[in-house]
Amino acid sequence: MKTAAVLTAILGSAAAFVPAQVSETKTALNAFEQELGVQPPLGFYDPLGLLENADQERFERLRFVELKHGRVCMLAFLGHLWTSAGLRLPGYLSKDLAIRFEDVPAGIAALNKIPLAGVSQIFFFVGFLELAIWRQNEGSFPGDFSPGAGFPVGFVGNPSPEEQTDLRAKELNQGRAAMMGILALMIHEKLDGNPYIFFDPANL
Repeated sequence: MKTAAVLTAILGSAAAFVPAQVSETKTALNAFEQELGVQPPLGFYDPLGLLENADQERFERLRFVELKHGRVCMLAFLGHLWTSAGLRLPGYLSKDLAIRFEDVPAGIAALNKIPLAGVSQIFFFVGFLELAIWRQNEGSFPGDFSPGAGFPVGFVGNPSPEEQTDLRAKELNQGRAAMMGILALMIHEKLDGNPYIFFDPANL
């Protein structure tokens, strides 16, 4: 069920393979074919038709959602690798319930081990970041949370406009890969309890 919910969320941003520019009112799909993120081999890719008769405001909203989902999934994928490697914080997650961090399993199974109070803290902390800290910078490109968003938001150093465009394209691609990656890990975990596929060279 949780996997289905995540899949729905990812598909809901299926500008995930859509591009970022142009048009004021309702426009033809080809108006978005020059946007950031439209590149080989797929080119402009909108399988759910989310941009049919869309204006620039709708496009930018979908791009904003795509970037946010990609960023969350990049962190999720790294977290999955980190915990699957057996790395844990020291001490207790909950002293009252005698749950140590090392007792929390990796992957989706961790959700069943975290107490309700812990899940609530995560929920409200993320809500605080969403509403008060990491907010869209009006008048800038979708997903720009500067100024004032603080680390780790924003460009490192002082890249040129061309370098910023290149970095934004890379973030889109890495976010898209992470969305597919974390979804694959969750599906494999649900299928056989092992999110990773290991090959033994001796058996090849």
